[in-house]
Amino acid sequence: MGGIFGVISKKNCVIDLFFGIDYHSHLGTKRGGMVVYGEDGFDRAIHNIENSPFRTKFERDVEEMSGNSGIGCISDNEPQPLIVRSHLGNFAITTVGLISNTEELLEMAYEKGTPHFLEMSGGNINQTELVAAIINQEDNIVDGIKYAQKVIKGSMSMLLLTSEGIYAARDRLGRTPIIIGKRDDAFCASFESFAYLNLGYSNYKELGPGEIVFMTADGVETVSPPGEEMKICSFLWVYYGYPTSCYEGINVENMRYRCGAKLAERDNVNPDIVAGVPDSGIPHAIGYANKSGIPFARPFIKYTPTWPRSFMPPTQSQRNLIAKMKLIPVEELIHDKSLLLIDDSIVRGTQLRETTEFLYNSGANEVHIRPACPPLLFGCKYLNFSRSKSELDLITRRIIQKREGENVSKEVLSDYANPESQNYKEMVDEICKELNFTSLRFHRLDDMIETIGLPECKLCTYCWNGKE
Repeated sequence: MGGIFGVISKKNCVIDLFFGIDYHSHLGTKRGGMVVYGEDGFDRAIHNIENSPFRTKFERDVEEMSGNSGIGCISDNEPQPLIVRSHLGNFAITTVGLISNTEELLEMAYEKGTPHFLEMSGGNINQTELVAAIINQEDNIVDGIKYAQKVIKGSMSMLLLTSEGIYAARDRLGRTPIIIGKRDDAFCASFESFAYLNLGYSNYKELGPGEIVFMTADGVETVSPPGEEMKICSFLWVYYGYPTSCYEGINVENMRYRCGAKLAERDNVNPDIVAGVPDSGIPHAIGYANKSGIPFARPFIKYTPTWPRSFMPPTQSQRNLIAKMKLIPVEELIHDKSLLLIDDSIVRGTQLRETTEFLYNSGANEVHIRPACPPLLFGCKYLNFSRSKSELDLITRRIIQKREGENVSKEVLSDYANPESQNYKEMVDEICKELNFTSLRFHRLDDMIETIGLPECKLCTYCWNGKE
């Protein structure tokens, strides 16, 4: 997915920018970047962070950079921030989101005079460069951002740094968050609400859907008001968000406790222990254990000193190997035990099947699986949170294809998404059998929405029910 952070201060902001960006490292694994504006203009650094943490790659840059304002990102895709020279003046830009109508926007840009775009490896276009080109089609930056919000299909939140200040813009339907932090001498804009707290900032405001603000060291001005409609990504609470973050006033960790408790309310098994797949599955498991009275334990421990996140390598086989290597069993908590294991979701199913086999090989009698969200039936077209090339990467869609053939209608898929339907029950039974679980029960969508605590109309649930 990726994360963005920006700061403008009455003094040198580089340290705040450095740590603020670093606190978004859980959101991306490919590149990091930061740009500051100082006496000599813009100064930028971009590094590959696939094999090293953000901090280690940027420590030298922090010593050399100086400026009172800056923006930066952790990115899973294109190198950014970019520095742009145009008829609107010089500015730097960083984005988070996904453009699903790239070809349409490229043709539009060509027609309006943009002669070319730099092509990245694999033939892709840097989407941040494309956003900048769209903005430059208007007569001022605010109108340019509003135009980009209008024509981009998908989602696109951004920070734009000029010599005068920073523009922060949340995507049109608020699928990703931007929160403003305040200190006596500075303001910051952040994807994650916790990223600025240890730097001495306090919560100032959360941008509404499509809202654009202009920040200086003295204040924050709304230059385009928020819209009424919102579709914030539900998966932020289930998996992607950091436990200490809040979105729309709702804390991630607390939501996960409620989620686990709701799973327990609907369950009828009686395992010896409840466990969570590290890291995001653990709070769900704690909530389940607290509600059910079944002891929480850690039958395996994630070894983190040297192993990177499991989805970092480019191939699925490498990611599966790393996921396996990171988990070290505690055989005394596994042998001859019935375990209930909670993971945030089941996507392909490969890693969870291997984790289950690992538990059986360590002596477990039973392994009951309880994903913290409903079955994923649709690939996300709004945020870049999956490396899947096809919806057939989803175990649900592979099973549905076996049952229904290649051309499955939206109506049939809707029936598979209904937890009361026979198709749903048989699909879940087949997933359980294929992945060798003792039992499998997914979180219901209505229960998950209740545990988040926002009205369903405010949440994006597309990946579970296909509703846009």
